[in-house]
Amino acid sequence: MLGLALYGQVAASTRYRLGQFAPGLAAEHGIKLETSSLLGDEYLRRRFNGEVMPWAAMLAAGWARLAELRKSKHDLMMLHCELFPLMPAVVERKLLGDRPYIYDFDDAFYLKYRTGRLSPLRPLLGSKFDSVMTGASAITAGNRALADYAGKFNGATTVLPTVVDTGRYVPSGAKRGGRFTVGWIGSPSTAPYLEELAPALRQLGAEGAVTFVVIGGKAPVVPGVDVHEVEWSEATEVELINSFDVGVMPLPDSDWARGKCAFKLIQYMACGVPVVGTAVGANHDVVTSDCGFLAGSDADWLNALRTIRDDPVLSRALGDAGRSRAEEHFSLRRNLPVLAAVIRKAADGGG
Repeated sequence: MLGLALYGQVAASTRYRLGQFAPGLAAEHGIKLETSSLLGDEYLRRRFNGEVMPWAAMLAAGWARLAELRKSKHDLMMLHCELFPLMPAVVERKLLGDRPYIYDFDDAFYLKYRTGRLSPLRPLLGSKFDSVMTGASAITAGNRALADYAGKFNGATTVLPTVVDTGRYVPSGAKRGGRFTVGWIGSPSTAPYLEELAPALRQLGAEGAVTFVVIGGKAPVVPGVDVHEVEWSEATEVELINSFDVGVMPLPDSDWARGKCAFKLIQYMACGVPVVGTAVGANHDVVTSDCGFLAGSDADWLNALRTIRDDPVLSRALGDAGRSRAEEHFSLRRNLPVLAAVIRKAADGGG
């Protein structure tokens, strides 16, 4: 099977929706998954730095993908996001040929050409993803809301959360420091959501020593809080998460945010870290009252963070429950057979 990713391995979606499944699929289910990216890691690095990829490099990437599709002998495709940006669905489906394909998505991509800066393309591309989903042999959707949308176009839709390897994401067991540490991990595209936390963090800073660790994005300025921006690295992310007293995931209440898969919360929970997230979208499905809190206002954020700060016994219990929930519902071990079953059914023409 050929996994067709939009971005390289720097993109979490490529690593966690495709790459991490490959070893287990091969060893336990006899399924070989190769991943090919249209736009490599250099594209994302430039994008995160506000730079533009040279057109020559973009064209070369497009030609390379076309050549790969022509020569591919794979029995099945797994398409994540889209085959080519700005390409109509009828062309994408033609390029995929007669072979069955699984469509995989973990964001509300169907909004891409309907809202925001690309909305002028809506007459041409607004229904692109609807058509691609209709033609798929199966769909794997990152959360219940995305699956509900996909189900309108394809009955062979399965919820496949974005999961972690709980053999790698493990609690360190080390005692955390004396300063209360609030942590977040993400990318430059989601870092603006952190502004939602500023009022609560500012109040906490007035009450005592607070450190705010931001991994992979630009942190807001919060007077009275020791803010640390840390460059993301796969080699250090688990260690850094284990330094948090609480992991946070703020979100706006928007159509796009409601398609998010609460992956940050899953990462924290797997490391035994208590969590607080905005009461939006898949956060409701991931966070239960025994492993963290959902916040709907500045007061909710402040009360939740205060509770975790001031009650170490509860904090430990929340972390332990979160770890158990991650292992039971959001682990690679638990979800590998789910994906394998979808692949076999699609390959056998049962989608």
